[in-house]
Amino acid sequence: MKPDIHPKYYETQVTCACGNSFKTRATVPVIKVDICNVCHPFYTGKQKFVDSAGRVERFQRKFGGDYFKPKGGDKNSGGQ
Repeated sequence: MKPDIHPKYYETQVTCACGNSFKTRATVPVIKVDICNVCHPFYTGKQKFVDSAGRVERFQRKFGGDYFKPKGGDKNSGGQ
């Protein structure tokens, strides 16, 4: 192997946006993440919107309200 071509390997502190933190090893000394195993919906079983750019709010503003309600008061209108 060639000497001095590999990056330094640190004991890394990983910090999540929910406040959870743990140590691991990586090539960077500090890692900040948005979601971890403590707050991820797959592991918690709770539905949670992960919204980093306001997309959920934008969708609700655009399509929320009466958008998803059937059009017209007649049940036999056939959606027309």
